[in-house]
Amino acid sequence: MGKLEGKIALVTGGNSGIGLASAKEFVNEGAYVFITGRRERELAAAVKEIGRNVAGVQGDVANLADLDRLFAQIKREKGRLDIVFANAGTAQFAPLGKITEEHYDSIFDVNVKGLLFTVQKALALMPDGGSIILNASIVASKGLPEWSVYSATKAAVRSFARTWTTDLKDRRIRVNAVSPGYIDTPGLSGLLAASGAAEQRRKTISNAVPLGRFGTPNEIAKAVVFLASDDSSYVTGTELFVDAGVAQV
Repeated sequence: MGKLEGKIALVTGGNSGIGLASAKEFVNEGAYVFITGRRERELAAAVKEIGRNVAGVQGDVANLADLDRLFAQIKREKGRLDIVFANAGTAQFAPLGKITEEHYDSIFDVNVKGLLFTVQKALALMPDGGSIILNASIVASKGLPEWSVYSATKAAVRSFARTWTTDLKDRRIRVNAVSPGYIDTPGLSGLLAASGAAEQRRKTISNAVPLGRFGTPNEIAKAVVFLASDDSSYVTGTELFVDAGVAQV
């Protein structure tokens, strides 16, 4: 029997990277998973790749009408939601002095507003004792140049794990944050390519990581399964770094 046997889970941004890897692990551990994504073609491909016990719901977490449609479908098809992995996020570089309102809004709308309302709207479907996992990042703890707006959104996510733990204590719903380090995802590859000299930057980053390499989405997914399952039954309000030590030493 899997660690999540019979559970109903939601993974936002489940069409690629960490979200897709986590959805696969959830299914492997016995859960039925709803995944979301903004791009219909990628979402359909992810559903096909997962192969079973999965439903894809196209939508943007920053659009509250899309969220209402998502949770209406979950209620109609399964009636409850035991696990939420609020993973959907976006990232862009911009140094202080060149930050635009559009840059600010685009990142905060997805990473903070979208995450907040994903969780808030999910609560009506969650039984007492459920698990909420928020995807934060090492950048909430480290001051990297050009990442100030993105880092601020992830600091907010970390704070949500603390405050929502106290908000939901009477319902025994656990809220935790997972903070990945440098993970080899399409999103990170795109950021590095956009900044120029991608291979050199990858080498520089790898040299700065104590384990000397980028992580894999599956390594994050295993940590997310831990936080979703009863293996972490006495863990709430915490931040689990999965970063090869880069934010620790």
